[in-house]
Amino acid sequence: MQIKDLKPKMGNVDITVDVVDVGVPREFQKFGKPGRVATAIAKDETGDVKLSLWNEDIDKVKAGDKVHISNGYANEWQGEIQLTTGRMGKMEIVGKADVSSAESDSPIMTNIPPKKESVDEEPSVEEEDIEDIDDDEI
Repeated sequence: MQIKDLKPKMGNVDITVDVVDVGVPREFQKFGKPGRVATAIAKDETGDVKLSLWNEDIDKVKAGDKVHISNGYANEWQGEIQLTTGRMGKMEIVGKADVSSAESDSPIMTNIPPKKESVDEEPSVEEEDIEDIDDDEI
């Protein structure tokens, strides 16, 4: 199966994808139990899809991993297809992403907040941050 074949409310999804990016995990409470979820971007040669990572899967998967999802579930959220392992599915890391599908000419548009970096702002350096350097060390 490929990403282009995914449809809302589709179960028994068996697919191998390359993880391009993993978003910041969010914590939640459901029925009094804590949990975590993160949104990743997965890609194959036919397109890209949001991949919901739950609890311990968040710590296993990193950008650049190739993952195989068996018995997964595809759903729609805010007009976009999302892929998840669901309750009965399984995800396993099967290798590293193919360079050809991990690097693309077209950017992937996501709503995952960017990592905190500011180009416009000069770093504030306090006098106590600067160590004394002897002329012999230079």
